[in-house]
Amino acid sequence: MPIRKGYAVWEGDLLSGKGTMKVGSGAFESPYTFATRFGDAAGTNPDELIATAHAGCFSMALAANLAKAGFTARKISTTASLHVDKVDQGFKITRIDLATEGDVPGIDNKKFLEEAESAKKNCPVSQALAAVEIKLSARLIGESASVSR
Repeated sequence: MPIRKGYAVWEGDLLSGKGTMKVGSGAFESPYTFATRFGDAAGTNPDELIATAHAGCFSMALAANLAKAGFTARKISTTASLHVDKVDQGFKITRIDLATEGDVPGIDNKKFLEEAESAKKNCPVSQALAAVEIKLSARLIGESASVSR
């Protein structure tokens, strides 16, 4: 397996400094600041990138689980909401909420939820974030939803 890289440069102090983050492939590069991370300023931040990676990894793991179980997903959509809270003298990622919707022909709700739980537990990003509480909500959508009723 290839080794994946990310790069970051930070200039200045925490509050007034600025930085740039870039993924190793060069497909994404963005500035970031204290205000983009802990405020509402436009731009990205490390926490948003972790959430995005988690949503992507989970979606792929769920697709793989479904395929192994004999189902082909038309679409899996996942949002990862990462919570950063002030604790003691600093900040901590305290929880990630995964919300996924799947359009999966022929599957029932029970089997879909089973495969989603397995993906939550076993995707590489979930495993890397095992110290963080991860909650999951999963539901069937589209024509698939009528199968589970």
